Amino acid sequence: MANFQASVLVSLRPSVLDPAGEAARSAAARLGIDGIKKLRIGKSVVLEIDAPNEAEAKRKIQLLADRLLANPVIEDWSFDLQTTP
Repeated sequence: MANFQASVLVSLRPSVLDPAGEAARSAAARLGIDGIKKLRIGKSVVLEIDAPNEAEAKRKIQLLADRLLANPVIEDWSFDLQTTP
């Protein structure tokens, strides 16, 4: 069994409003940080998983992201998978 580390990034779809991102952008402007045109907030999930091979690890991560980590109606996700020693 191989050990893999996955980083899953979940973000709101471009068509979905992001009130938290807008609040952070406004707060940045109040701090004197100008020039931020758009700020969107998402989440990052890092996990380690055992699988017999990379294809099976990818299958498990895709299932996890689709059904647990992201809301497919309003969020998109992507992931990076690496083998760990």
